[in-house]
Amino acid sequence: MSKISGSEVTRLIIACEAGMGSSVMVAGMVKKALKKTNVSVSHSPVNQLAGENPDVVLCQRGLSGRAKQAVPEVPVIAFDMFLGDPAIAKVIDAVLNGTMISDE
Repeated sequence: MSKISGSEVTRLIIACEAGMGSSVMVAGMVKKALKKTNVSVSHSPVNQLAGENPDVVLCQRGLSGRAKQAVPEVPVIAFDMFLGDPAIAKVIDAVLNGTMISDE
């Protein structure tokens, strides 16, 4: 299990299969929600995560195993829905309020 305080997050990556499409939409939504913070939000193909140096990774549940292999020391938070998923909302809330983010 990996964890980090939301107050320590500076780089959040939305991981996807090929680097475009739905992850761009999620990244835009998260970026908008965190616009008053200093958190950098972007998207990346899951096979390039190691070079991205993220503090937290959000990805579709089917990619979470590959993401965790790429960055084993980083919390990888899996979500099921691209819009309105509670896992995404929980990460946003943790960053805004400084609570723990964990990939338990």
